[in-house]
Parts: sequence; C-alpha cells; structure tokens
Amino acid sequence: MKKILLYGMAVFYIFAGLNHFLNSPFYLKMIPPYLPYHSLLTYVSGIAEIVLGLTLFLQPLRKLACYGIIALLIAVLPANVYMLQAALAGTDFGVPIWALYVRLPFQLVFIFWAWGVKDTE
Repeated sequence: MKKILLYGMAVFYIFAGLNHFLNSPFYLKMIPPYLPYHSLLTYVSGIAEIVLGLTLFLQPLRKLACYGIIALLIAVLPANVYMLQAALAGTDFGVPIWALYVRLPFQLVFIFWAWGVKDTE
C-alpha cells in the first residue's frame, strides 16, 4: 500500500508541476501581489514539483524529496490563503469557494502523505 501511495504521489506532483506550464495564467493569478516575479515563481514552483515528483522514484533520494515536498507545501500556503481571500473579494478563479476552503486543510493531508512515504523501500 505504501508503494501505491508513493508512486501516486510522484505522479501527482509531476502532473501538478507540468500544469504550471500548461495553465500558467491560473497560477499567476493566485500569487499574492506582494511577491515579485510572478512568472518566475510559477515556473520555479512547477519545476520544483516535477523534480521532486521524479526524485520520489529514486530510493536513495526519496526522503530528501519528501522533505522538499513538505517545504514546498509550506511555502505555497500563503498563495492558497491569498487565493481564498481574493475569491471572497470577488476574483473568479473558476473554482468554487467551498473548494478553496477545503484546499487549505488538504495542505496538511499532503504534508502527512509525504511524511508517511518518506521511508518507503
């Protein structure tokens, strides 16, 4: 079961990272205005997700990849909070507001997911 969770997480992050390039306007819109270089942040976070997802397949680097995913999830939390705040203020992200509320605690689920598979052989 741990292997399924591990490989599922790897595929999830690879596709999520690719989506930063395929749907960059969505990600650009969710970056808080106080952060500079929105395009750069979008592409760097996409590359990070792809690299971390791929690194999950490499057992010697798996634990490091999981810690990297946890750090990334913590780093993007302000963007998720901003997205909810902006949606409440009227910005249309094409996502229901209830889903943006649900997304915030899901960050913890994703953190525990990474923590749970970090020692998978």
